[in-house]
Amino acid sequence: MLLPKRTAIVTGGARGIGRAISLKFAEEGCSVAIADLREKEANKTLEEISQKGVEGIFIQCDHTDSRQVGDMVDKVIKKLGKIDILVNNAGGFGPSTPITDLTEEAWDRSIDLNLKGVFLCCKAVIPYMIKNKYGKIINISSLAALTAGPANPHYSASKGGVLSLTFDLCLEVARYGICVNAIMPGIIQTDMWNNQIPVGVDKNEFFQQRAKSLIPLQRAGTPEDVAGVALFLASSLSDYVTGERIIVGGGLPFHAPAH
Repeated sequence: MLLPKRTAIVTGGARGIGRAISLKFAEEGCSVAIADLREKEANKTLEEISQKGVEGIFIQCDHTDSRQVGDMVDKVIKKLGKIDILVNNAGGFGPSTPITDLTEEAWDRSIDLNLKGVFLCCKAVIPYMIKNKYGKIINISSLAALTAGPANPHYSASKGGVLSLTFDLCLEVARYGICVNAIMPGIIQTDMWNNQIPVGVDKNEFFQQRAKSLIPLQRAGTPEDVAGVALFLASSLSDYVTGERIIVGGGLPFHAPAH
């Protein structure tokens, strides 16, 4: 096992990429605290975690609210005893909107969901990691932070901010034995992406066609593809890796060769 007796917080761990990371960690011996708003889906994930022989807990938490984040971290310490790993996965992807039509409210919401929440969780967890002289922080950014997207300035900016925060924290906490890295998913088939597909379009066919036209590996990514990289960054295999960004994009931002 790669994570024996470790304890992790996974924000947004109820479904999608967060669920896959939670289950992957549990398979490797890690206790998992799911911080999410979706109670029904979180409890289903917890059932799968318990089947793997480790402890899992669900704490309902809005990661953009500092009070709720502080309470969540205190509950994890109380119930699981420590925090070795923090995965800042919770976030959101709104409708594509040109900047001339983008409202201030939509901008603020994207920054809150994708950047402020990461800041609040890091701020709350890092003191415990400093005390223990150990920690692994994994921030889920996006390939959108580096590449131009279809009218998503709010999302791209928020995910770019996650990268900058990752680099800054890396320097700030390295002397305490804490590693901070970022994962940048590309096109990963999750509910977030499915919600962007027009009604009436077959989702699997859409992703297959998109993969053939864009992705060198000729397939869309899965949450499990991201979870494997998260496991590497959470384990002792990456103890000398910090301040890095790893793209999980099947070859993107390079494009698939013409046929």
